[in-house]
Amino acid sequence: MPADSTISSAEWQVRKDLAACYRLCALKHWDDLIYTHISASVPDEPGHFLLNPFGHRFDEVCASNLVKIDGQGRIVGNSPYRVNASGFAIHGAVHAARPDAVCVMHLHNVNAVAVSALADGLLPLSQHALRFYEQIAYHDYEGLALTPAEQQRMVELLGQLPAMLLRNHGSLVCGRTVAEAYVLMDTLDKACEIQLKAHAGGGRLNLPPPEICSKTRDQLLGDGSPEGLLEWPALLRRLDAIDPSYQH
Repeated sequence: MPADSTISSAEWQVRKDLAACYRLCALKHWDDLIYTHISASVPDEPGHFLLNPFGHRFDEVCASNLVKIDGQGRIVGNSPYRVNASGFAIHGAVHAARPDAVCVMHLHNVNAVAVSALADGLLPLSQHALRFYEQIAYHDYEGLALTPAEQQRMVELLGQLPAMLLRNHGSLVCGRTVAEAYVLMDTLDKACEIQLKAHAGGGRLNLPPPEICSKTRDQLLGDGSPEGLLEWPALLRRLDAIDPSYQH
C-alpha cells in the first residue's frame, strides 16, 4: 500500500496495473520518448483519472508517480509532476464520452501509424485483424492541437467501438480494464504488422469473405467478458521477473 493515506486500496491496484501497462509497452518498444499516454479511471471517483507524469519515459512510470487529474485537467493531490496537455485533451474527451472506458491507450506505435496512413486502413488479412472487423474507427489528422471541436468529432467517430486509428498519427483503444486495453492494443499492433509484411511481399492479398470475417470476430468476442483475464496475470509474472519496481 502507498504511504499516502488518501489513496484507497482500489485506486492503488489500478495504479499498479496502469504502471505495469506502461512498462509492458516500453518492453514492446511502443513508447515515443516522453510522449503518448495511457490513462485509467480512478475507482469511486467519477470524472477522475490517472496519467503518466510528463517528462518521464514509460519505463520510469510506477504506481506512486502517476498523476491524478479531474475532468477539467486539474491535478488532484500533491503531485510534483504535471501532465501533457495533449494527453488530457484526448483522454479527458474519451473518458467523458465513454464511462465504460476504464483504460484508454493512445500510442504512436510504428505499425499502427503506418497502417493509419494507408487509404484502406486496417484490412481483414489476419485472425488478429478480424478481432476489429467493423469494430474500428478512423479520425483524420488535423494537426497537433486538439480543439474542443476536434475532440467532439473524435469521440463521435469512436462511438462505442473499442479501437480507432488516428490517421497519420497513431492508435487508440478503450478497455473495460487495464488488462483489456493492453490486450486489444497488442492484437491491433500485430494485425498492423502482419498487414505491412503482407503488403511488402508484393503478391496479391487474400481476404476472407465477409461472412467468415463476421463469424470469426464473433467467435473471438465470445460471451462478451472483458478480454485479458488470463493474459494479464501471465504478463505481470513476466514483468515481475524483469523489474517489479513498477509496483512502488
